[in-house]
Amino acid sequence: MELETLFAEHRDALFRYLARYTGDPDLAEDLVQETFLKLVVRPPGTTENMRGWLFTVATNLAKDARKTSQRRGELTRWAAEAPRNASSRADPSAEVERLELRHRVRAALDELSHKERTALLLRADGFAHREIATALRTTTGSVGTLVARALTKLAKRLGLDQGEELVP
Repeated sequence: MELETLFAEHRDALFRYLARYTGDPDLAEDLVQETFLKLVVRPPGTTENMRGWLFTVATNLAKDARKTSQRRGELTRWAAEAPRNASSRADPSAEVERLELRHRVRAALDELSHKERTALLLRADGFAHREIATALRTTTGSVGTLVARALTKLAKRLGLDQGEELVP
């Protein structure tokens, strides 16, 4: 498959996943580019599960970036979360609540193990258990357990009742 086709097909999903994984859209954009650079420099031996390969590489890059540096600072995070233009602003108190919830969810995600966070975020992006298992180098049977455990921990850390959702 051509690089342009792969990029068009997977770029947005990779960006969304990495932005949630790292909590930093700027870093996520850099990691997407680095993922596709790795595809050009060192392509996988097989193209059978290209989506899984791309997300595995992206996850490893994000994990490495997380280990080697702190996020770019509160100012960058705040700027990324600010509304894009004045006409899109909601009620200021609702905006504050939304940002507070986002920070609480981000903090709760950061408390999960690498495997739990990755499994949960990949599942939220629509990955099948088989694809998640490949990305995490685990069995498909353990993926359901990882996702369930991650959801339980998130709900507990966020103080949610059984069945309560994060977003209305």
